Amino acid sequence: MIDQDGYRANVGIILTNNEGCVLWAKRIGSNAWQFPQGGIDENETAEQAMYRELKEEIGLNEDQVEIIGFTRGWLRYRLPKRFMRKTCNPPCVGQKQVWFMLHLTGLDSDICFDLFDTPEFDHWKWTNYWRPIREVIPFKRRVYSQALHELAPLLSKKLNKKI
Repeated sequence: MIDQDGYRANVGIILTNNEGCVLWAKRIGSNAWQFPQGGIDENETAEQAMYRELKEEIGLNEDQVEIIGFTRGWLRYRLPKRFMRKTCNPPCVGQKQVWFMLHLTGLDSDICFDLFDTPEFDHWKWTNYWRPIREVIPFKRRVYSQALHELAPLLSKKLNKKI
């Protein structure tokens, strides 16, 4: 779903563990790392899209995670011209995202990338909570920073420690 300003509705997923680390996933066939994310389909809520993307991208079911929280509003980023989809009508200039923070209640071994024919990732690791801001592709950094800063107090409260 692309809005009148050219932003595609999307969800982002920050998956955490008991140590306050976040799942950092490597896109298949490249050295680009990011959080799982994906589009919101027509007639789908952000939460429904998040659970669908969670299953499609990292193989987890709703009963293997707990929602800690989500961003209060849309966080937006513009795509560099080389990544813009010129075939969309209206044209897609970027993404607007609701970010969900989840806590893994299942096992690390439950994470799986090959449940579907076209996996997006081929490797993952747990990393320091703030590291993705420095490592994500530059045009996503501001949104990652906004999401992580807004959601950090919720994770700190859950873990009873400073992140």
